[in-house]
Amino acid sequence: MDVSIRPSSVAGDARAPPSKSYTHRAILAAGYSETATVEDALVSADTRATMRAVDAFGGTVDRNGSTVDVEGFDGRPAVPDDVIDCANSGTTMRLVTGCAALGDGLTVLTGDDSLRSRPHGPLLDAIAQLDGRAESTRGNGQAPLVVGGHVSGGQVSIPGDVSSQFITALLMAGAVTESGVDVDLETELKSAPYVDITVEVLADFGVEVERTDAGFSVPGRQSYEAEGGTYRVPGDFSSMSYLLAAGAVAGDDGVTVHGARPSAQGDSAIVSVLERMGADIDWNRDGGTIDVSRTPLSGVEVDVGDTPDLLPTIATLGAVADGDTRIVNCEHVRYKETDRVSAMAEELTKMGASVTEEHDVLTVHGSDTDLVGADVDGRHDHRIVMSLAVAGLVAEGTTTITGGEHVDVSFPGFFDVLDGLGATVGRE
Repeated sequence: MDVSIRPSSVAGDARAPPSKSYTHRAILAAGYSETATVEDALVSADTRATMRAVDAFGGTVDRNGSTVDVEGFDGRPAVPDDVIDCANSGTTMRLVTGCAALGDGLTVLTGDDSLRSRPHGPLLDAIAQLDGRAESTRGNGQAPLVVGGHVSGGQVSIPGDVSSQFITALLMAGAVTESGVDVDLETELKSAPYVDITVEVLADFGVEVERTDAGFSVPGRQSYEAEGGTYRVPGDFSSMSYLLAAGAVAGDDGVTVHGARPSAQGDSAIVSVLERMGADIDWNRDGGTIDVSRTPLSGVEVDVGDTPDLLPTIATLGAVADGDTRIVNCEHVRYKETDRVSAMAEELTKMGASVTEEHDVLTVHGSDTDLVGADVDGRHDHRIVMSLAVAGLVAEGTTTITGGEHVDVSFPGFFDVLDGLGATVGRE
């Protein structure tokens, strides 16, 4: 689907969807349990992949709107009858790889072209250290994967700068092993707030995780049990970032975003980034609302080591701001659904932005930029599509984005929300 955006002023109230990161973890945690209900879940292409995986391991997932009732496999995943297709969801594949390592037999995991190009080698190596079987069918650390071996726990050494999802997978699976799992980090942990999310969700399911000098330790023989049998998913700050950015660049009469209650989400840093850039923004943490309106922005330097999903949003803000916006420590952002560093550099350049791309730094020269409408490629990546849509709000002329349907991965209805705020949105 092609989506066109014309210069628009936005105003009014909007609500970001529930957190994708929390939903993935909560659905799988419910699968590890005997039974649990996940309320306010994000139902999207990615999270449906995790639901299918829970079904494949012997659980039962029933969904009624945003409420998901799960009869779990109680820490003992069955060997799936068929290949598990994770579609485009890297989170599903990595978290489920840890679960598959618990099985008595072998599980085969695959996904679409994009997912089959993403790295999983460190997680496969970690499972092998636990005497499990974890192989890439092509021998390159990429899916399809074959995983099993009924791991019983132990100690692993793994780099922390490739994907925090590897750590999450080991912690979630390690809690139901015989002896638990000690995770020693070989490097600094990138995207650390995502592991904080994992620890928070596990605590809500009664699972203990210990932080150690070397990394993390999760004792074995634990049971997953949500307090009162129910877990409620918080709002998603990654998705919220596009609405806040839209308000900051085009909200002449102000935008109020609901569902912004504090949590372990690192991407809540978008609020402080906007404050540093000079945005007129106010976060009512108790009420869970953020008010933001258009004001001149200035370029800043932002380290996205812990917040990789914010890079596309910040790059768009940098194209509107005066001065340079330097996004540093971003090498790991190249290994998402697409190389988001190059994607934003190339697509914003098509729109008239002045951008300098280095391996670990993306600099947007706002003072040398006058955004104009253009035909841009969403790269089959939900975050690229939504960020370019925000740029289209202030670009002269019409911006047409290919692949608009990919917003379903994390923010179904994004363009409906944008339209409801007054944006001129066309769909073909």
